[in-house]
Amino acid sequence: MGDLLSGIIGSKTRIKLLVRLFFNPDTHAYLRELAAEFGVSTNAVREELNQLSQADLLTSSKNGRQIHYTANQKHPLFPELRSMVRKAIGVDKIIDSIVTRLGDLEAAYLIDDYAEGKDTGIIDLVLVGNIDPYHLNDLSRKTERYINRKIRSLVMTKDEYDDFQENLKRRPMVLVWQATNAESS
Repeated sequence: MGDLLSGIIGSKTRIKLLVRLFFNPDTHAYLRELAAEFGVSTNAVREELNQLSQADLLTSSKNGRQIHYTANQKHPLFPELRSMVRKAIGVDKIIDSIVTRLGDLEAAYLIDDYAEGKDTGIIDLVLVGNIDPYHLNDLSRKTERYINRKIRSLVMTKDEYDDFQENLKRRPMVLVWQATNAESS
């Protein structure tokens, strides 16, 4: 995980939790799922969940016998934490470099693992627009070295994206950038 968060937060489990729940605040998770995903004991996760809940950073709801946790979007620190998590993963770097150097980008979506806040090391992006693949490749390689993660991108025109949207809806997905002049359809 990026030095940004580990410099401030001593607990690796807490960092993973923040990334998992604050990167895409629409996701939720429960104790056993998180423990298995992080490869740590349920006690270690429970302790962090309790502390973050006491600090009011997480909200919880019962779902059968499971308690599901989500980021508390009403917390005054929510925007800061979300932005820190994105910086730690390097998503802001990726988007900045793509937007500034590749010209005709209409929208960028993060799909699959990272859309759920799972820091697996492979970032899957769907880029909508008219993008030069050679430039994108070069840029991705440079950015990968910097953020220490692999970037896989799927480039589509607006029409291709519209056709493909049904398939994408079945996968975890989060919009990370959109051109301000893109007409909303």
